[in-house]
Amino acid sequence: MDQKFIDLYDVFTHGGMNRREFIDRLAQLTGGSAAAMALLPLLQNNYGQPPIVAENDARLSVSNVQYDSGAAKISGYLARLKGGAKRPAVIVIHENRGLNPHIQDVARRLAVEGFLALAPDLLSPAGGTPSEEDKATEMIGKLNAGETVAHLAAAVAFLAGHGESTGKVGVVGFCWGGGMVNRLAAAGTSLNVAVSYYGSQLPAADVPRISAPLLLQYASLDERINAGIANYEAALKANSKTYEVHMYEGANHAFNNNTNAARYHKEAAELAWSRTLKFLKTHLSG
Repeated sequence: MDQKFIDLYDVFTHGGMNRREFIDRLAQLTGGSAAAMALLPLLQNNYGQPPIVAENDARLSVSNVQYDSGAAKISGYLARLKGGAKRPAVIVIHENRGLNPHIQDVARRLAVEGFLALAPDLLSPAGGTPSEEDKATEMIGKLNAGETVAHLAAAVAFLAGHGESTGKVGVVGFCWGGGMVNRLAAAGTSLNVAVSYYGSQLPAADVPRISAPLLLQYASLDERINAGIANYEAALKANSKTYEVHMYEGANHAFNNNTNAARYHKEAAELAWSRTLKFLKTHLSG
């Protein structure tokens, strides 16, 4: 797909224009409204395709849970192997489309690797993730970042004290969730490891507060997010933080999302996932 279509969609999904403006611009680029509407399904997520780990996978126990976060109750999707054994835990932070089938699939993928995986719905205080993804994006844009980090800090405590947890907790986040990973790593929790996929970086002044090893994964075509890498890495080095940075050539923002035909990059996604599992297991073992 032509990169200009993907770039335009990225601007739209990150609040740079409303839907009407996006469709109008897409029509200009494709040569008409009919062509734009034909292209649109290829740019959007498609949850009708089979997940990587099935919802009814016989190895897994999955459930909807709630945990307390101050005055709010946060709903989440919890997945783990059957049997009740203690295992390290991982929080999965969704993109700016909310808690959707793709993120639930990511939680199941972590569960089959031996983790207690929780994907919180960070729109819970606003009534939960709506079925309309554009509405979810609008709602996420209105969240208070400090309150959201507090809800994630409560998730760390919830998982650390869970009956099937070893007490060690990591986090993986994508897009908007990748930015939240960076914030959570500096939030003063007991978090043991953090993996951010194409997430916005912390200001240099906040870097000294980072307390968890970081794995930072970026896409070479993601100019918006990549603009902040150099300053972030310089601050991480200056503060002697433990981190890894990987750049995936030819990949777009959201390259891990296999429900998005335009942006999914199979080779990059599989390599990034293998690095994610290795990093999590290294820092959550023992």
